[in-house]
Amino acid sequence: MTLEELREVADNERARHEKFKHRILYCAAAGCVSSGSVAVRDTLKATLKENGLENEVEVLGTGCMGLCGEGPLVKVFSDETLYQHVDETVARRIVEEHLCQGKKVQENLVDVSDPFFSAQQKIVLQNCGRINAESIDEYIAVGGYEALAKAVTEMQAPDVVEEIRKSGLRGRGGAGYPTGLKWGIVRKVKSDQKYVVCNADEGDPGAFMDRSVLEGDPHRILEGMAIAGYAIGANQGFIYIRAEYPLAIDRLKLAIKQAERMGLLGNRIFESQFNFRIDLRIGAGAFVCGEETALIRSIEGKRGRPRPRPPYPAERGLWGMPTLINNVETYANIAPILANGSAWFAGIGTPKSTGTKVFALAGEIKNTGLIEVPMGIPLRKIIFDIGGGTTEGTEFKAAQTGGPSGGCIPKEHLDLPVDYESLATVGSIMGSGGLIVMNSTSKMVDVAKYFMDFCVDESCGKCIPCRVGTVHIHTLLEKISRGEGTADDLALLEELCVMVKETSLCGLGQSAPNPVLSTLRFFRHEYEELLKAREGFVPSGNGHEPVGSDAQGIR
Repeated sequence: MTLEELREVADNERARHEKFKHRILYCAAAGCVSSGSVAVRDTLKATLKENGLENEVEVLGTGCMGLCGEGPLVKVFSDETLYQHVDETVARRIVEEHLCQGKKVQENLVDVSDPFFSAQQKIVLQNCGRINAESIDEYIAVGGYEALAKAVTEMQAPDVVEEIRKSGLRGRGGAGYPTGLKWGIVRKVKSDQKYVVCNADEGDPGAFMDRSVLEGDPHRILEGMAIAGYAIGANQGFIYIRAEYPLAIDRLKLAIKQAERMGLLGNRIFESQFNFRIDLRIGAGAFVCGEETALIRSIEGKRGRPRPRPPYPAERGLWGMPTLINNVETYANIAPILANGSAWFAGIGTPKSTGTKVFALAGEIKNTGLIEVPMGIPLRKIIFDIGGGTTEGTEFKAAQTGGPSGGCIPKEHLDLPVDYESLATVGSIMGSGGLIVMNSTSKMVDVAKYFMDFCVDESCGKCIPCRVGTVHIHTLLEKISRGEGTADDLALLEELCVMVKETSLCGLGQSAPNPVLSTLRFFRHEYEELLKAREGFVPSGNGHEPVGSDAQGIR
C-alpha cells in the first residue's frame, strides 16, 4: 500500500459515513457487553427496520466511552447525545422518540458538559467510543497509519527515536523510564535480530486501562509497535496479553489480519525496505509476568520467573536478542507524537512528566470508569471534579495509586500534583494507572492486608524475601487486624517491610510492602488502636512520619 492508497481508503470511508443520516454507537467494551449492550444493539437494529430506517442509520460497536459504572452506553453520534443505563426498552425509545420525533429520552441523558468529560484531555483514548473498534477503514479515516507512513517514507530511524526522546514520553507501565532513551539504547545494540514487545499483561486489582484501549482502538497499538520496530531496526513484534481478556484478544487478532491484508504489516511496508510482523502470545494471568524478564521467559515458553539484571532486555532479551518492551499505553502515544510533533506532546503535563495519563477510577467513588487527564493535575480534581466525589453519605479518606505496588494517599495530600515525582514524595507511584478511592468506612489495616494477600498469591517463589517475607507480613497484618497484635509485632512488621523491599529480586517483591508502609506512614493510629488493649500500649501519635529508611516508593 502507498500513502496515496491509504488516503483513498480514508476518503472512501468518510464518504460512506455521509450516506447515513445518523450513526449510533453502542459501547462494545467488556464492561458494557457484560451488562447487556449486545441485546441493546439487536433492539436498535430491529426497531430501525420496523420504522424503515435501516438504510438511513448505521449501528456500530465502539470502545469504552469512559462512564463504565453507568452502562450500557449509547451515543447518537450525529448530535453527540449520550445515553446511560440503556436497556432494550430505552433502545426502542431512542429510535422511536429521538430519531423519529426529535425528542431525546430525558431520563437516560448524560450531561456531556459535566467535568467528567470536560476536564479530560484525550490522546490515548482519542478514538475509543468514537470509531468502530473492528474496522481498519474507520481507523484510517481518522488518520490511522499516517504516522507510520511518515516515519517509514520521510524519516530516518534515528530521527524517529529523537522525536520520541524530545517529547519527554515516559513509559506508562509503572516505572516511568524515558521511552526515547530506551529506544535509543536498543537501536544502538548491534544485532541481526531484534524484537518489539508490547506488555499487555495488566494484572493490578481495579485496573482496566490497557484492556479498554485494546478493545476500543487496537490499530493504534499495532501502529505504535510498527513505528518502534522501524526506529530500533526490528522486524518482529509480540503482544503479550493475559487470557482473561478474550474480547481484546479477538479484536487484536482481527486487527492484525486487517493490517496484513492491506500491507500495513508484513513485507515492504509503504513500498519501503521495512518489514514488520506482529504475533500474539497469551499468558496464563500471572501478575509477576508484568515484570519484563518474567514476561520474556513466558513468551519463550518457559515458566514466567524473573531473572537478575543486568543484562537488561535492551541488550539481551527475547531468545538472547535485543528487545524493546513497552506497555499498551506507551505505544498508544507514539502515533500522535509523530503526527503532531514532539513539542506538542511536551507542552502537555509537566516538564518532567509530559503528556497525559489514563486512569481507571474504582472503589468508593461516584463516577467509576476510565479517564485521561494531563500529567500534574491535582488529585483533588480527579476525585471530586471528574470522579464526582465519594459515594453518598461518606467522606474521602485515601486514594490508592499504583495498585499492589503503590501507596495510599490521605486527604491532606489531595492537592498533590499527579506526576511521577510528586507521587514518590508521599510513598506512592504512578503505576500503570489504577486509582482506587477509599471513603470514611475503609479500614486501612484491612486495605494493606488485601493487597498483601494479593502479592502472596502472585509471588513466583523464586527469591526467599518475597516468597517468605510477604507471607510473614500478611500473617502479622492478620494478627493485628484481629486485635491480637503487640507493639513488638508492629515493630517487626515495619522491619519485615523494609527487608522485603530492599532485598527482593524483582519489582513485585520490591514494591509489595508499599501499601503497608504508606498506611503505616499516614494511618499509623489505626494500627495502634488495635494494639491499645495489649500490654498497656501507648500510641505514638497520628502516624504522619515516614516509616523505615525507604518510604518514598520504588527507586
